[in-house]
Amino acid sequence: MASSSLFNPSFSTLNPKPRPFYRNPKINHRPLPAIFCTSSIFDPSSPITNNNSPPHPIKHRRPADENIRDEARRHRSASDDRHNFSAKYVPFNAGFDSPESYSLDEIVYRSRSGGLLDVLHDMDALKKFDGAYWRSLFDSRVGRTTWPYGSGVWSKKEWVLPEIDPDDIVSAFEGNSNLFWAERYGKQFLGMNDLWVKHCGISHTGSFKDLGMTVLVSQVNRLRRMNRPVVGVGCASTGDTSAALSAYCASAGIPSIVFLPANKISTAQLVQPIANGALVLSIDTDFDGCMKLIREVTSELPIYLANSLNSLRLEGQKTAAIEILQQFDWEVPDWVIVPGGNLGNIYAFYKGFKMCQELGLVDRIPRLVCAQAANANPLYLYYKSGWEEFKPVQANSTFASAIQIGDPVSIDRAVYALKNSDGIVEEASEEELMDAMAQADSTGMFICPHTGVALTALIKLRNSGVIGPSDRTVVISTAHGLKFTQSKTDYHSGDIPGMGRFANPPVEVNADFGAVMDVLKNYLLSKAPNYK
Repeated sequence: MASSSLFNPSFSTLNPKPRPFYRNPKINHRPLPAIFCTSSIFDPSSPITNNNSPPHPIKHRRPADENIRDEARRHRSASDDRHNFSAKYVPFNAGFDSPESYSLDEIVYRSRSGGLLDVLHDMDALKKFDGAYWRSLFDSRVGRTTWPYGSGVWSKKEWVLPEIDPDDIVSAFEGNSNLFWAERYGKQFLGMNDLWVKHCGISHTGSFKDLGMTVLVSQVNRLRRMNRPVVGVGCASTGDTSAALSAYCASAGIPSIVFLPANKISTAQLVQPIANGALVLSIDTDFDGCMKLIREVTSELPIYLANSLNSLRLEGQKTAAIEILQQFDWEVPDWVIVPGGNLGNIYAFYKGFKMCQELGLVDRIPRLVCAQAANANPLYLYYKSGWEEFKPVQANSTFASAIQIGDPVSIDRAVYALKNSDGIVEEASEEELMDAMAQADSTGMFICPHTGVALTALIKLRNSGVIGPSDRTVVISTAHGLKFTQSKTDYHSGDIPGMGRFANPPVEVNADFGAVMDVLKNYLLSKAPNYK
């Protein structure tokens, strides 16, 4: 039963809203060409005679003594036609023709004025191919083992890091994460029939950070092969960034250095970089203190900075937005709710949706919601002030530890994304986020506290009527619940003062048939009153 403190709907509202196959009548669904074997691919270097026609599939079977990198190399060398897609760094919110720009092969994190940089693509080159082409190309690569397109990130290589040689790519075939229908949770607690959760935690290291790290580490791999002065990669982290960095660096044989705030991340998050061989520095400060130190260190030593100050990360993270559109067969959802800490992710989602709109794959973008923990809520306070003045805060301890950030690097990016998507910012108290996590888990999910923050934002917007009962809504789940078992254990065991409204602790019972039967009967009667 739904808690009385939450929205208790009339189930007459649960009839699905009729939806066209495509919302945009200008977009015509085109059947994909037949693919005849598991290693067939669309070759983006195949000659194109008509922008409305997808590239031709290649039919072949890889020899038994050839690996997928060798196979991809053979097909590249057999093709003389290459598209001239490119990307570069420019100051954030500047155009592609900005007088200040940098090659992606340069090691640079800030503009000359000290502001953020952004990766911009040559949209004129990309626009030589229409939306139908890109939809067909991206869809053709899903679920394949063809290097590197089996990755949810690298299946969009032309939009991510177009000039990198596939031999330099470091990938665990990340992405392609589950978008599942939260049927029972939506109906029981929110009166919604079209609620979805994008479980980015179903990834190589258990978080969405893999999407950005495969891009960043691949570029570092390229720089090292070019003999650039990069001896390792470093990051400050609240847990998940360090796990992704250390795993991808280990795969490529690149040293990784991790600055972690002491005693502020879960054991599961701490053990990941340790197991992957990173140099882990446990520092007596918070994330913001670690971030300050890593920026100072990387300015003095040839260590490449892997935090989201580095805009390469966002190129990988934006592919989750494109995946959502693919999974809805290129129909745009009404809302996407994203937990926010350092705030790169909300901009990454905006960027992915916006590219799809600009290149004709869809005709609009969804409204974005950024959800913050109340104990670390500088963006929320800025939003509530009417965007008058941004003030960093001292982030207090929160169960949503990955977003315990008081001075987010990507504040300007986040504000830009929200203003251009008619976006909203909400916050969640500790009790609210833990209760939301427990409710979601009780309906079959097993989510992280950060997803509890996003669900709390959804609950508040649903209760206020901002989000309607038939609005197609996607909640971004950023990490796997198994990384946060201690907080779940403490919640259900009653070890957190003032919390546990939805706790479900084990029932102690004697090893006696009659005692067990009594407990079972009481339980069944509480669940099914007609049971006798």
